[in-house]
Amino acid sequence: MEKGNVKTAIIILVILIILAGGFLGYKIVENKNKNVETANEQNEENNVIITGISKKEEKQVQIYNGKDRPIAVMIDNHNQAWPQVGLQKAYMVYEAIAEGGETRLMAMFKGVDVEQIGPVRSSRHYFLDYAMENDAIYVHFGWSPQAQSDIKKYSINNINGIEEDGTTFWRTKKKSAPHNALTSTEKILKSAQNKKYRTTSTKESVLKYVTDEVNLEDGENATSITIPHSNLQTVKYEYDEQNKVYKRYARKKAQTDWTTGENLTTKNIIITMCDNETLDDGENKGRQTLKNIGTFNGYYITNGKAIKIKCIKKARNEQTIYEDLQGNEIKVNDGNTWVNICPTDAKIVIEGSEETEQENTQNNI
Repeated sequence: MEKGNVKTAIIILVILIILAGGFLGYKIVENKNKNVETANEQNEENNVIITGISKKEEKQVQIYNGKDRPIAVMIDNHNQAWPQVGLQKAYMVYEAIAEGGETRLMAMFKGVDVEQIGPVRSSRHYFLDYAMENDAIYVHFGWSPQAQSDIKKYSINNINGIEEDGTTFWRTKKKSAPHNALTSTEKILKSAQNKKYRTTSTKESVLKYVTDEVNLEDGENATSITIPHSNLQTVKYEYDEQNKVYKRYARKKAQTDWTTGENLTTKNIIITMCDNETLDDGENKGRQTLKNIGTFNGYYITNGKAIKIKCIKKARNEQTIYEDLQGNEIKVNDGNTWVNICPTDAKIVIEGSEETEQENTQNNI
């Protein structure tokens, strides 16, 4: 073969080799891209983050979720009102002193359908502070003069049973008045819409809920908690270790739900210690007020443990901040919470493997 032909053949062979290599490389890249696309499609079906690398779906807090505006309902806690209904479905329940040593409750609902709530009772002005910090529609059946004045002063979206008895509220024949007014979330929302109240909220929750379990490993054992609100009303919580909740007792018996008959339970307990005093309003009815603006001692209790905390409320319409003794805002388990507001000199007893008693020291800082 002549030299010219050999040279030409070599050149052609080199070109063919280059072309074959390029085609093979293209196929490899093409197959790799197809594999990534397939993996991404599978990840989309499984609701995971799409990057070609699967990740676990983030958990969402369940007790306080969505944009539904909270609803605050005043609940009668007189012995003739027992047993109440609907409290177990509240994300928070506030308990504070009322007249004659009785306590009154305010139950907070968000994004739940509750067919019966009550018995609903009248407003007291200091409960408005906690309704406002939750950005709640405020539901009550009557009001004290102080509450009536403050509802107007703060332009609080409220629904009053005196004005809507027989529509938003109904009376059960199984209890005697005034301890027999009931309502539901459906009727409350219908009334709110008729009044053109806002029914959504983007306000952050008062408590900082987390999905990871909070165990308070440095806390003291807390399997039995006794909270005296007054000489008349003492509350007790007993820890159910199997279900990791506290069962609630008052009047020396289990506090139960009217429809289910089951013992009321709570995942979290917060105790705020601030003083109350009798109003000098000229009516001599023993109405109370709370000195709840400032910084106060308290406890956070969950999963059989308790830690001391500071409860900070700078203004009536500002959210309460709950901090540990190092100044860090506490993280709270994803579950319902009872907030017990009791006097600074209350002898709170927390029992576990050892008994501790709250020292009766000045709680204002």
